[in-house]
Amino acid sequence: MRATEGDQLVQHGRIVGQHDKVGEITQVLGENGTPPYRVRFQDGHEALMAPGPDCTVRHPSEPTH
Repeated sequence: MRATEGDQLVQHGRIVGQHDKVGEITQVLGENGTPPYRVRFQDGHEALMAPGPDCTVRHPSEPTH
């Protein structure tokens, strides 16, 4: 997984009815775009994350589905 500042981190819901949680990557702390990332979510919460298999990175130039 590689990201740059400004990309979105999408944490997919893991159970039926749970929505995806989307946040903006504000800081990349790993080398060459690797985790961990500092992420600001839409509700204003910030977290330091090392994303697992339930997460994807969405780059601004990619279309949303």
